[in-house]
Amino acid sequence: MKLDTKAFEAKMQKLITGYESELETIRVGRANPNVLSKIRVDYWGMPTPVNQVGEVKVADARTIIITPWESNMLKVVEKAINESDLGIPPQNDGKCIRLAFPALTGEKRNEISKQVIKMGEEAKVAVRNVRREANDKIKAMK
Repeated sequence: MKLDTKAFEAKMQKLITGYESELETIRVGRANPNVLSKIRVDYWGMPTPVNQVGEVKVADARTIIITPWESNMLKVVEKAINESDLGIPPQNDGKCIRLAFPALTGEKRNEISKQVIKMGEEAKVAVRNVRREANDKIKAMK
């Protein structure tokens, strides 16, 4: 009797993909539109990602510009960014919202480094748990 490893491989791949997407949302010194992926706004009664209610583009290395397709969404997007844990105050000019990313300090770099290490350890533990589950199933089959 053989063990079907595809289910375990799929679980591990899902964990790795989740870890990679978490890494993309970390705010570093450069403008990265992926930091907005966790921010949701109320759009016609539905929580909707910011990138689906307007155009999100990187103007330069430190600035993201969000231009909502509907002008009434400016205040809603601004409020959602203020309430998020992004830590960057939005600047509303009446047509678009600008997010200016400040340069990283040494203290902030250390904090981000610790956060990434913690996320990496959590991902490793999750993958080890899946591997342990597969090994236990193999032992039970013997």
